[in-house]
Amino acid sequence: MPSEPFSGAKIALLCQGQVLAYQRDAKPGIPWPGLWDLPGGGREGEETPLACALRETTEEFSLRIAPSSVVLARAYPGHAHTSLPTWFFVARVAPGTFDQVRFGDEGQRWAVLGTDAFIDHPAAVPHLQVRLRECLGALASQEDER
Repeated sequence: MPSEPFSGAKIALLCQGQVLAYQRDAKPGIPWPGLWDLPGGGREGEETPLACALRETTEEFSLRIAPSSVVLARAYPGHAHTSLPTWFFVARVAPGTFDQVRFGDEGQRWAVLGTDAFIDHPAAVPHLQVRLRECLGALASQEDER
């Protein structure tokens, strides 16, 4: 059964206070050229938001992330007035996961950054910084409630 329409999905892969990121290509005409980004991208076919984020992670980093590692999922309004929503996921991955990265052909380079370093980075995609901050706050609140 197809999911509701959406334009794309991003995922923050977290491990011990760090997040996997990559620097986008600096090509003119692409969104956010040269900025630090998180795994993810546009929807293909009738895939679900999570399937989109996981497929993009495999394509971009050669990492197969278990759906069960996802600890938070949120839909956000699209960037333009008429655009479809986008999804943001947070997954906790095991130590050693980032050692398995095999970087694909999109982007200039990849790095493992502290979550605060990504959130405060002067050259990161701004709305993803906000989303990661919000989601980390929500996760901290959930842990406090336990």
